[in-house]
Amino acid sequence: MKRRDFLTYASMVSAGFTLRKAERWFPQSTAPDGWRTFEVTTRVEVLKPSGVTRIWIPTALIGDTPFQKTIENTYNADGGKVQRISTAPQAMGVIAAEFPDGAKPVLVVKSRVATKNYAVDLSAPRNADQAIPADVKYFLEPTKLVPTDGIVKSTAIEITSGAKTEVDKARAIYEWIVENTYRNPKTRGCGLGDIRFMLETTDLGGKCADLNALYVGLARASGLPARDVYGIRVAQSELGYKSLGPSTEIVTKAQHCRAEVYLTGYGWVPVDPADVRKVVLEEPPGNRPLDDDMVKRARMRLFGSWEMNWMAYNFSHDVALPGSSGAPIGFFMYPQAETAGGRLDPLDPDGFKYEITSKETAAANG
Repeated sequence: MKRRDFLTYASMVSAGFTLRKAERWFPQSTAPDGWRTFEVTTRVEVLKPSGVTRIWIPTALIGDTPFQKTIENTYNADGGKVQRISTAPQAMGVIAAEFPDGAKPVLVVKSRVATKNYAVDLSAPRNADQAIPADVKYFLEPTKLVPTDGIVKSTAIEITSGAKTEVDKARAIYEWIVENTYRNPKTRGCGLGDIRFMLETTDLGGKCADLNALYVGLARASGLPARDVYGIRVAQSELGYKSLGPSTEIVTKAQHCRAEVYLTGYGWVPVDPADVRKVVLEEPPGNRPLDDDMVKRARMRLFGSWEMNWMAYNFSHDVALPGSSGAPIGFFMYPQAETAGGRLDPLDPDGFKYEITSKETAAANG
């Protein structure tokens, strides 16, 4: 699709979106006020400890948002010393445990959250003259893997050329990513999110941490505050997408990164072009074309709304794990651990074992 074509498509689907109320996207919830509650338990065990062993697990998002209320984060680490650390503005909570030589290093973290399907009405701004809050400006800054200069800046300028409003810019970037990227099933985990490498090599394949980081970087380079939101899918999709939710209560491999863009007068707006590409590749029977009806519905819905069968962890980038001797990590979505021998690979089950389970509970108390 040519650039002019996808900008035309963008204006068409944007107009279509404004005609719909937020509730139109989602089935009627039977939960009080639309909120559902989940209990997510992460159990980590280092199978081959050596010397002092450290484990780090992300908690549910610190602070409330329109789509998630964190009720509590609790932990257990028999024989270990535990620190509970939170950082702003990344809204990141960390449970850090240290086990002495000879101890069995096992850390269990339990997060209870309430979530609610979320959509922003883009038909008219709530406060068109509102200035960008100081804490939001933080999300214009570059990070190691998400720079805003060089090829990122020049690509953003090309994509948004002719866009008249912030909504137009945000939509143009979204449509460009849907059109030009692809989900690569061979990518380990959720990807690395190294967007300069992606653009310089013109290899625009990857998974959610790659494709949505690309959205965030291009948005920031266009002057729009944006952030990755790292989390995990906790329940099946109620919208008919088998690929967008786990099939069991074991959600160990269900990590998923989303994105938000801040638009003046609207606030934080949810987006998720990576999940459009997931629907293309994985929704049965697989390899659906972009003009497939199910893909088109996902494409329209995922600019401005999220189905909250998902729990947010944080907005983290360039994370220095407390007490670690290793280098900072690009983002904090997987449990991490290290021994006297160094940092362990969280995707390698031979030395690093963990299981994450999710169950829906009756009501939110807290």
